[in-house]
Amino acid sequence: MIGYLVLVVLQFVAAWFGAPEVLRFIPISGDPQVFVHAAIYAVIVWIVGLVGCFALKEVRMPTTRTLAAALIGAIIGAALMFVPQLIAAIPFKFPPLYLPLTGAILGYMMRR
Repeated sequence: MIGYLVLVVLQFVAAWFGAPEVLRFIPISGDPQVFVHAAIYAVIVWIVGLVGCFALKEVRMPTTRTLAAALIGAIIGAALMFVPQLIAAIPFKFPPLYLPLTGAILGYMMRR
């Protein structure tokens, strides 16, 4: 259990700081950029999970199905960013890009 908690923290930090660095090399702007950002989050989360399975004892190796689940979760999170009523209904403020990142991590954890 502790291994998965450490893995979630590592995935969050790596994706949050790594995705903007990768996104600099992809020439896209506007609304599609949010979905590309979400896909990058999912891939980084999966790669960190792949590396983490070797470093952390209790963490199992992710499969391609895990990558697909992380991609689906990230895309759902990115789509939720375009629902202003949902963002307004949440009582605390946070960067909207947390939604696709959280979706990617939740998708990863559902298929581990």
